[in-house]
Amino acid sequence: MTTDNKTLIQRALAELISTGDADTLVPLLKDDFVYHRPDATTRTKAEWLALVREGPLDEMKVEIDHVLAEGDHVVMHSRRRIPGAGPGVEVVDIWRFDDGRIAEAWEIVEPAAETAAHQVWWESDGR
Repeated sequence: MTTDNKTLIQRALAELISTGDADTLVPLLKDDFVYHRPDATTRTKAEWLALVREGPLDEMKVEIDHVLAEGDHVVMHSRRRIPGAGPGVEVVDIWRFDDGRIAEAWEIVEPAAETAAHQVWWESDGR
């Protein structure tokens, strides 16, 4: 099951990027799918698909650095950029599966240009 989930995520992302069609994700998501992100409210399946459709999928370049799977979870670390639009973003996605479909997704996005500044978030101003 773990390998199947990992393969499903990799294929889904590849198809999404190559076609630019968010509807390729519809059969992979459970009807009660929930999307979580620190800077947004939890989103429903319909809201998340609308958000994905707004993105410049046909221009985006994605480099997948890591895909790890354990039990019903898959974690992916990727770099995403649009040529000519700056350094892009670093993204960590966590997907939870239920009955072979995606039940929940968590996403953390950080602009690549800000990564170095965030490496010292724990230091106080007095150091």
